[in-house]
Amino acid sequence: MACRISELVLGCRDPEVLARFWCEVLDFVVLDREDDGTLEIGPREGFGGPQPTIILSRRDEPEKGKPRLHIDVNATDRDQDAELTRLLALGARPADIGQTGDEQWHVLADPEGNEFCLLKARLAPL
Repeated sequence: MACRISELVLGCRDPEVLARFWCEVLDFVVLDREDDGTLEIGPREGFGGPQPTIILSRRDEPEKGKPRLHIDVNATDRDQDAELTRLLALGARPADIGQTGDEQWHVLADPEGNEFCLLKARLAPL
């Protein structure tokens, strides 16, 4: 095993409303609140457990040509650089969404162009 899904990122009009809904549906709690209104919800044990967390990111309207959902993955048995090399060899390619270069993650696209992020934190395999 080399990666696992750690976060699902969902663009939405009202993160508070969706957080209340999904917390009730999944028995999750709010784990983090950002100044821009972004919320992270997840299991009571927090980030890094067997279930991915959900990031609810404020988006007034869906961006044209972009889905509202993308996946974040974390390496489980190697560091981020080694995992980036592996993912690129598998057919992923870098995606430019306006990053500054200071991020601790890499934005990639799968072979069909679906964006996902490779995060820096390494998680234990399940």
